Amino acid sequence: MSAPKTPPKSGAAPESAKLRFLNDPTVLTKRHLRFGWWTLLVFLSLGLGLEVLHGFKVGFYLNVSNETRRLMWTLAHAHGTLLALVNLAFAFTVRLLPEWSARERGIASVCLRGATYLMPAGFFLGGIFIYSGDPGLGIVLVPIGGLMLLVAAFLTACGVGKFRIELHGGDGTGTTSFKRK
Repeated sequence: MSAPKTPPKSGAAPESAKLRFLNDPTVLTKRHLRFGWWTLLVFLSLGLGLEVLHGFKVGFYLNVSNETRRLMWTLAHAHGTLLALVNLAFAFTVRLLPEWSARERGIASVCLRGATYLMPAGFFLGGIFIYSGDPGLGIVLVPIGGLMLLVAAFLTACGVGKFRIELHGGDGTGTTSFKRK
């Protein structure tokens, strides 16, 4: 004989961390601000390291036979720095549009963070091992990251497009509000 079934408990269960991350714009904003600033620090440091390699005329970086490596690492630095700034812009977008659909916002966030990892990593890894002037296998991460970036940008543009901006400057407060179209 089986035990009697207990009726479902009334009341809301505590939200899991994952659901809170997806549903709370403040948590998402803080996460992208923190991620964006740390990513910016990492890739600016990488750029400084590349300048040091250039300044000391390190052959591993500057020889003509290593032109592909130099290009790949410069692209890793540039894409990482730019994507760090895009993460900061995304954080401010989420902050300004708390009404944006949690599902779309969450997918855009995951795709943007994935692109921020994959694109620079693909360029950097592609520059470590060079085969007859062609980048190494790490370069296959770049199109995957690029696709994730396109998805994030599309979802963000659609989310922003659902709202109209109203400026209230006549009363001296200079406030801005966003309303659904």
